Amino acid sequence: MSFELPKTVKQWNVTGTTGFDALQFSEQPLPQLGDSEVLVKLQGASLNYRDLIIPQGKYAFPTRENVIPGSDGAGEVVAVGRQVTRFKPGDKVVTLFSQAHIGGPSNLETLASGLGGALDGTLRNYGAFNENGLVRLPSNLTPIEGSTLSCAGLTAWNSLYGLSGSQLLPGQWVLTQGTGGVSIFALQFAKAAGARVIATTSSADKVQFLKDLGADHVINYKENPEWGVEAKRLTGGVGANHIVEVAGPASMKQSLEAIAVSGVITIIGFVGGFTEDQPGFIECLLRGCIARGTLVGSRTQMEEMCLAIEANPDKLRPVVDKKVFKLEQLKEAYEYQWAGKHVGKVCIEIE
Repeated sequence: MSFELPKTVKQWNVTGTTGFDALQFSEQPLPQLGDSEVLVKLQGASLNYRDLIIPQGKYAFPTRENVIPGSDGAGEVVAVGRQVTRFKPGDKVVTLFSQAHIGGPSNLETLASGLGGALDGTLRNYGAFNENGLVRLPSNLTPIEGSTLSCAGLTAWNSLYGLSGSQLLPGQWVLTQGTGGVSIFALQFAKAAGARVIATTSSADKVQFLKDLGADHVINYKENPEWGVEAKRLTGGVGANHIVEVAGPASMKQSLEAIAVSGVITIIGFVGGFTEDQPGFIECLLRGCIARGTLVGSRTQMEEMCLAIEANPDKLRPVVDKKVFKLEQLKEAYEYQWAGKHVGKVCIEIE
């Protein structure tokens, strides 16, 4: 029985930079499918901090006017272009954040291919993507769970395994910050690899949650603002081999206090804002460490990550916030995440 293609698409667009009111919902004609494109019936999407700042005009990377937001999505292939060879109708897929980043390091081309910024994204019920910008959904995940992988999952994987010669090894120490998507994925990946994890949080209510995920130690950074010193003490004075730095300049001083000699601080965000007294580059020299900025990752890395998730179904199940929103409730979802009410990934169910 053949699938009858829809004639219209329900979608959100970012119509300006005035805030969440710039998000507009509408129904538009379905564009014609290109020869190298795959039409996906999107069934799940998830939000990232980046999605929240694009309609506020605070995103530092390329953004197209009136873009369909969202980088993270998963669903089912319903049609393929004439030249497509990687997928067929019925396949379950998840989107790649940087559509042109197939392998190797980032470059100007890959930076300009981000879904939901430079290219139309996933917050719609049908979307056409180049076949090279999709990955097979791990067989043990639902579309909503799988939709969390595109940005948060892949960023965490790249943080721990993306730097040649400094990949995570069993027995090493990893430090994660908070209970956002990247931090939770990093904790899960580290424990599955046999590493030891120190997690930080500002909430006493989330300490047990982090321990249940496998954290060996949890530090409340509001109660202990010198948490970097405490983290290093917990490692026996050696320091953490990997630190996944999500807060940015606001917490970099403490990350430098916690890092081991030859350790890697992977800077993946700036949710803590900027400060005038942030550490300088000399701090990396004095501590003999690497500070590395990471912009999500490649399709090759994502395929490796998905294989690891399939091989560890119990240890590597994505953590989805208890409150899941409908596509029509996107503004509410943005407000919910902006208020910091979530634990894990805020997800959108798409019908």
